[in-house]
Amino acid sequence: MKMSSQDFTCTLLTDKTAGEVFNAINNVRGWWSAEIEGPTDQLNAEFTYHYEDLHYCKLKIITLIPDKKITWLVKYNYFKFTKDKSEWTGTKICFEIAEKDNKTAVQFTHQGLLPEFECYGICSNAWSHYIQQSLRDLIITGKGRPNSKGNPSTADEKRLSTAG
Repeated sequence: MKMSSQDFTCTLLTDKTAGEVFNAINNVRGWWSAEIEGPTDQLNAEFTYHYEDLHYCKLKIITLIPDKKITWLVKYNYFKFTKDKSEWTGTKICFEIAEKDNKTAVQFTHQGLLPEFECYGICSNAWSHYIQQSLRDLIITGKGRPNSKGNPSTADEKRLSTAG
């Protein structure tokens, strides 16, 4: 899948080292969801994410270059709240890490998450929160803001959880 200028992307800048950032990204339970199952820091490993009965996906780590790049392939996806329940299936979630001028930048790109997707608004807002707030907090303070059962992390999660 080639990157498109329409793929969702956001950037995070920190004073921490590339190694610290790489380790924090791999601590997926620490910033995305406490309900991740499976290893999140081994090449070719597979793990699952789910949030209540609203979102479930199975991911495979297809790139793991220490302090440089992490890529997950979405092997399977289910959304309760979209017409096309499998919108993310086949997309890639990429983290590119670069050090410059005593700072470390993370370029986050969800390749294939395009504006025409029904979930784009909700998903792009959620990714912005998880990368620019939760992951940032995990990198800087050691404590992120992952979601967990009964503990939505974003306004959309709260709204969808109560919508039933």
